[in-house]
Amino acid sequence: MRMAYRTIMVVLAMAALAAAAQAEWKVWTLAQTRRVLRDEPAGTGKDAALRLARNEWRGFQILLRSDEPVKGINVVPGDLVGPEGAVLAAADARLYRQHQMEIKVGTYRNKDFKPGWYPDPLIPFDHPLTRRPLGDAKLRAVPFDLPADETHGFWVDLYVPMEAKAGVYRGTYRVTAAGGRAVEVPVTATVWDFALPLVPTMQTCFGSPAGRMRGYYRERAKAGKEPEPADWNAVDDQANEMLARHRINAVPPPGTFVPQEQPDGSFLVPPDQVMFLRMFIDNYHINAFQTAHPSSVIKDPEKEKDRLLAWLRAYDAAAAQLDRPHVLLYTYLKDEPNDAEAYAYVRAWGEPILEAKGALKVLVTEQAKTQNSPWGDLIGAVNIWCPLMSLFDPSQEGDGWRLIHKESIWTYTALCQGEPTPWWHIDWPLLNYRAPAWIAYRSKITGLLYWGGMAYWKEVDDPWTDPWTYGHGKGGEKGTVYNGEGTLVYPGRPCGYDGVAESLRLKALRDGIEDYEYLAMLRRTRGSTALQDIVQPLATSWFAWEKNPAAYDTARAALAERILATKRPFMPPPKPPRKAR
Repeated sequence: MRMAYRTIMVVLAMAALAAAAQAEWKVWTLAQTRRVLRDEPAGTGKDAALRLARNEWRGFQILLRSDEPVKGINVVPGDLVGPEGAVLAAADARLYRQHQMEIKVGTYRNKDFKPGWYPDPLIPFDHPLTRRPLGDAKLRAVPFDLPADETHGFWVDLYVPMEAKAGVYRGTYRVTAAGGRAVEVPVTATVWDFALPLVPTMQTCFGSPAGRMRGYYRERAKAGKEPEPADWNAVDDQANEMLARHRINAVPPPGTFVPQEQPDGSFLVPPDQVMFLRMFIDNYHINAFQTAHPSSVIKDPEKEKDRLLAWLRAYDAAAAQLDRPHVLLYTYLKDEPNDAEAYAYVRAWGEPILEAKGALKVLVTEQAKTQNSPWGDLIGAVNIWCPLMSLFDPSQEGDGWRLIHKESIWTYTALCQGEPTPWWHIDWPLLNYRAPAWIAYRSKITGLLYWGGMAYWKEVDDPWTDPWTYGHGKGGEKGTVYNGEGTLVYPGRPCGYDGVAESLRLKALRDGIEDYEYLAMLRRTRGSTALQDIVQPLATSWFAWEKNPAAYDTARAALAERILATKRPFMPPPKPPRKAR
């Protein structure tokens, strides 16, 4: 009897092992700018192939799905070995697990919304700044238990140093699981023989995630929900490193580079502040810096015009001492002036600043074409126009207009205003974050702005689980859903550190900013006409852009080939033979 029982148990155990072995555990990769939802079926192709320049980050997804649960999954990176034994070290790669959140109601005006579990927050394998292991936390990247019949993923970021050799690098990543199971993922990185510049070309103003967090945690501490971070300097450092790594302008602490009034009525930016900002600029490779607003010192620009001019002269002197001419110094004068009083405000402040013709420029989130003719216009009061994507008017902000006024154009997105553009919400396609850089380049737009400091979380209790970040509270349209509005990052505390965690949307945005860099590099050597055949099919306008993610990678590769060609002597095409008379 006992022997029969043992025999049955052995047979059952062997059957279980055989079933587990036969269970479909599928692992595949994806390098396109596309989000993969939980209910999507398994894909094909384990090989990951990237093409990138020096000083560039590129990412790919490792995706998994199984008929049966799989316990204890981990991703182990391997070195990529290239020409003459050169190595892209596994230790330099950054790995994350994609966290999913359920979205039941789509963002306002998203007619193609599909309810489901959307990946967006990224749980890092280690601390984003120190790279040290993270301790026990509410959310951990690995080991991860994969449920049956669900698609989940990891994100891998690869970086190519400035000194890397050009050529093809190959290696293997291993996806492991409990019980010794493992799947090998071949990874190939083709490094082009040129580098992206340290300082980005596209100017950005996304605010300070750390600055926004201060108010968020202050309110939560008052409500007894959780304490503030103990070390805000560490939070600042981590957030700024993250911004720089994604080619977005980092933000120094409040009070940096502010003119101080002197006993004789003049103003002076203290030398130690000039030195600090110079070091900050060089460390984080920033290209634009938002200064203090003049109303912080002057209350009436007409009655105190002399003080205003003295304040502006302080910036002229400080800019000369700073000696970083590539850095745009600007004041964000007015957000969305939408009535006659607001227009008058911009003129009252902006006109004397422009008349001074100094280092400080004026940015206003408004289009050049007046909203209402009785309000007048803002010509002569604005240096940097920043219209909504949907309100950019090529006829009003085109080449002729710029030639006359010598002003620049940025753009921004907010909520779902105007005609459909690449709106920024979690449930829109991930490509919406990459395409704007191409459209901006075609429109000769030089900067991108976004509100919220990338960390507008105050309307939800937990942004890791509740995507409806805007519309709950007094500041929004109550009852109108905006999933992820004002956010591009998440609180790092659930992952085991005080700071911010990245997102798939941020990765797509970085890819777009890098695309813009390729375009700018080629424009500087060959002129804009050399790019029209590549740009036009992708970026018709703010209302029509290519929806196929693969097209952008193909276009980037074409740009790279032309950049490489510029390193060789340029030979103009031969002229056709003259016809005999």
